Amino acid sequence: MELSQETKNLISKFNLWQDSLKLQEGVSTIHVDEVASKVAAFYEQIRTIIDWKEEHLMRRAAIIRKLKRRFLDLEINNVSIENMAEPLVLECIRGGYFPNDKIEESKITDVQKILSKYIVILKNSPENISGKAGLNFYNRLLEIAACEIEETLAPSIKEMALIDYMFLQMQERIKVNENVYTRGVLKKEEKDIQIYIAVQQALFKLDVPIISYNLIKYKHPEWDNPSDQELSHISQNMYKMLNGIEYNIAHPLGKKFYAICEKYDTPYLLLGDILSKGNIEKIATEIQEPALLEEYTRNVYLKRLADLKTKIARAAIYSTASIFITKILSLVVLEIILAKIFSGYLNTLLLFADVAIPTLLMSFLVITIKPPSKKNLSLVVMETIKIVYKKEKKDTYEIKIARKRSLMTRLILSLIYLIGAGISFGFIIWVFVYFAFPVTSIIINLIFIALILFTGMAVRTRSQELTIEEEKGGFFGFISDILVLPIAGAGRWLSNTWKQYNAITAFFNALIDMPFSSFIEFLERWRYFIKEKKEELR
Repeated sequence: MELSQETKNLISKFNLWQDSLKLQEGVSTIHVDEVASKVAAFYEQIRTIIDWKEEHLMRRAAIIRKLKRRFLDLEINNVSIENMAEPLVLECIRGGYFPNDKIEESKITDVQKILSKYIVILKNSPENISGKAGLNFYNRLLEIAACEIEETLAPSIKEMALIDYMFLQMQERIKVNENVYTRGVLKKEEKDIQIYIAVQQALFKLDVPIISYNLIKYKHPEWDNPSDQELSHISQNMYKMLNGIEYNIAHPLGKKFYAICEKYDTPYLLLGDILSKGNIEKIATEIQEPALLEEYTRNVYLKRLADLKTKIARAAIYSTASIFITKILSLVVLEIILAKIFSGYLNTLLLFADVAIPTLLMSFLVITIKPPSKKNLSLVVMETIKIVYKKEKKDTYEIKIARKRSLMTRLILSLIYLIGAGISFGFIIWVFVYFAFPVTSIIINLIFIALILFTGMAVRTRSQELTIEEEKGGFFGFISDILVLPIAGAGRWLSNTWKQYNAITAFFNALIDMPFSSFIEFLERWRYFIKEKKEELR
């Protein structure tokens, strides 16, 4: 069968990606000392637990952290901006976020240009002022700068090729009901942007900073290499640009676009896996035979399913450890202090319960995850065939909105939600009271349970990333949603609030990060000094 033009274009981009992995001969690459790198990588592993995010976001989280520290140093000590890039890049390589001896030295110059661009924007933007709004603008801009630096040091050619491929396919397949436009819920020119956002969220679970960066490039093609005049215009309008993008990402209909893209993203992921297996030209020829495409799809599906199980287990362990260190540790310390004040003694059994209850809850949430059914694999194969080959008639997925609920309906639904919350929290409190837990311990355990339940549900949602078949609902599922969602909602609010007041993270950032970075730089210089002295003795 004939491959579609979109599939042929994707294959060409994957060829470019494979070529980009080959090191050019005679090109100097960046090298860091192996001993210093091992020490730095060990520290970064500790930070990984404290600042736990999904694996594909950890590298950029580290760049953001290091970038903010260096910009703070720029503000306080008035250091030169001309040499910011090299120590930043070296620090990232030492931490194990980029490979040693693989990145060309010319990339340091590219990163320096990026830093200079953002410094110009910060200096010339009218909104870069003191206060909460100014700080928020500053943080958002540095997060986008980190995305651009990561893209420069490790270009996401393969990932962006798949995003563009799915975006083009979904543009044709997703249809918006005319009623949506008539009611003013969505403008026609916003449809493509919503699809572009949803594709990024569904395919690679990209977060707000990287989606913002990709949207800036989508809306402003001149972004990567602006002229002085364009940079001046960008600086004056950056705040407005970011607010516009924030509105796009938070659009009320965004969840509906995401639901469609999330349901049908599996074939695109598997096609990417197939093309990554080896000789692309050979694979491109073979997948023109439906039987061979089906065989390839089944093989990569089973491999991805096995990898997914490992990822889920690792995510459960790391996220639970992160909650313990950054949230539970501080609360347990608080509980110890309160116990000493009010009762004069510490009940070790209660402390054990504080640790055991969240751990057992997370274990239960992970153990009870059901793998996709055998029917799902057949659906995945069928959907993969649909997107790969040229086809006259394509499937369509409609975006429509429900009729506006009456005030009475909204009140009844809100009341049911509140009753569910009351029953859930009431039952948990009753259990703790029955076992004679003190009030402080009950409050702290409620917080633990809400945080773990929110995180566990996020892990369970991630486990469905290969599932296309419709989820079967039942009476038990309906009741559990009513009882569980209010607790998970409270956990989400607590988690988001905690990010702003995380004492453990603040401690590491302020008192450990900067001195440790200086120590690692000194260690590397000392190693090179000793090496030079040894060479002199020869």
